[in-house]
Amino acid sequence: MGKIIAIANQKGGVGKTTTCVNLAASMAATKRKVLVIDLDPQGNATMGSNIDKYEVAHTAYDLLIDDLPLDQVIEKETSGGFHLVAANSDVTAAEVKLMSFFSRETRLRSALAPYKDQYDYIFIDCPPSLNMLTVNAMTAADSVLVPMQCEYYALEGLTALLDTITKIASVINADLKIEGILRTMYDPRNRLSSDVSDQLKKHFGNKVYRTIIPRNVRLAEAPSFGTPVIYYDKYSTGAKAYLALAGEILRREEQLQEDKETS
Repeated sequence: MGKIIAIANQKGGVGKTTTCVNLAASMAATKRKVLVIDLDPQGNATMGSNIDKYEVAHTAYDLLIDDLPLDQVIEKETSGGFHLVAANSDVTAAEVKLMSFFSRETRLRSALAPYKDQYDYIFIDCPPSLNMLTVNAMTAADSVLVPMQCEYYALEGLTALLDTITKIASVINADLKIEGILRTMYDPRNRLSSDVSDQLKKHFGNKVYRTIIPRNVRLAEAPSFGTPVIYYDKYSTGAKAYLALAGEILRREEQLQEDKETS
């Protein structure tokens, strides 16, 4: 049974797309079958996977609005070794058109249901706002991974996001939970980073990943070459960090399965 993880934070510039592309590539490198769904009209995850968002035949629009089956929408030849549902500015129109649909919140969940078992992991790159596209992602997802910078305003944004997750869980998707909170663009020399990191661990405990994504030049450069950092510079601290994150997620999953079997 595949696992669907929405990668969300309504605050922009926190490393959300970077996390989606690089975590997906790291999982694919461990021989997992991975799908990335780009729901951000900016199409950054698409371009970062070496797919030209201006040239694609189909996007998430076709999946959400035109009811095209997933296997007709996906791009299979990405630089990260995963499958991709692309996005471009058409996805903005999808958000508007969704408002007129019956059961508009569940369109993505319905589209993915017949294909979920074909993948080990499905990662959804959400737009940096709590709109109908993000609601669709969270309705389809088993859990939400939250990338965030360790700064004051990020904590305020996290509170709003957690409130949204709670509301969606109470109304549409009762199984939705926090997958984990990922500290990104971390600078250990910054006192505020350390203080916010300590607050996160105090309030969220083991929901905060041990893996920390550092500020890293190679990580910032990789998208302009249309490739995940593990293929751009596998020895960089950014590449090692995302491989470590993939390992941590897989170990957590194995531990959960063991706990279920013994209980």
